[in-house]
Amino acid sequence: MRKICTGCRDGAEFETPFAMAFQPIVDTDRGQPFAYEALIRGMDGAGAASILSRVTDTNRYAFDQACRVKAIETAMAAGIMGSDARLSINFLPNAVYSPMACIQLTLRTAQATGMPLDRLIFEFTENEEMGSPDHVASIVETYKQIGFATAIDDFGAGHSGLGMFAHFVPDEIKLDMQLVRGIDGDRRRQAIVTAMVGMCRELDTLLIAEGIETAAEAATLRRLGVRYHQGYWYARPALGMLPELNTDAI
Repeated sequence: MRKICTGCRDGAEFETPFAMAFQPIVDTDRGQPFAYEALIRGMDGAGAASILSRVTDTNRYAFDQACRVKAIETAMAAGIMGSDARLSINFLPNAVYSPMACIQLTLRTAQATGMPLDRLIFEFTENEEMGSPDHVASIVETYKQIGFATAIDDFGAGHSGLGMFAHFVPDEIKLDMQLVRGIDGDRRRQAIVTAMVGMCRELDTLLIAEGIETAAEAATLRRLGVRYHQGYWYARPALGMLPELNTDAI
């Protein structure tokens, strides 16, 4: 436990340097970013795999903490406070052994940089085996009490799908790109997304479609009632910067 506590305190045990890129989540009604997702990159801009391959059972806790710090510090330096956009950070539920203990470095970093707590969103993916659902539910509830929003990423592609949504109470869910890709020509995908729109409306949960690459996909999703979009059609991730939106998309 000593190593875990040290890693959670300062993140210094993850020794591989890395950077953050940002991609907007667009509010299509307003035509501007609702949030920016922080994405791990190598120092030279290499994809996340180059960093994630260095994550082990020993340094996972320190890695998770270091990502939170890097995301907040980089977003603040990039000028996120010049807008009303939020910052969305991915986290590893298996790297949180105590929700309140493991959030202290994040709180200190937010205070030191001037990042308001209600501007932070924490995403966890259903692609990861998470162990105890009760433990993840405890994390979500603790974050909600602090003032963070939470999101389930890659919804529809992972281990538990609707069962996880029934167990947790996230503020947002992000549709997996496999449900989005080619949706303009696929009635089955359209029917699934239509059902998700209705369910999220009923449960007061914000629905985000990610992986949008074409104007036709974007138009179809808007027609189906999905307001929040993310993908290359709007902007590619930018290393250390908040990218401009594609003017054709808005």
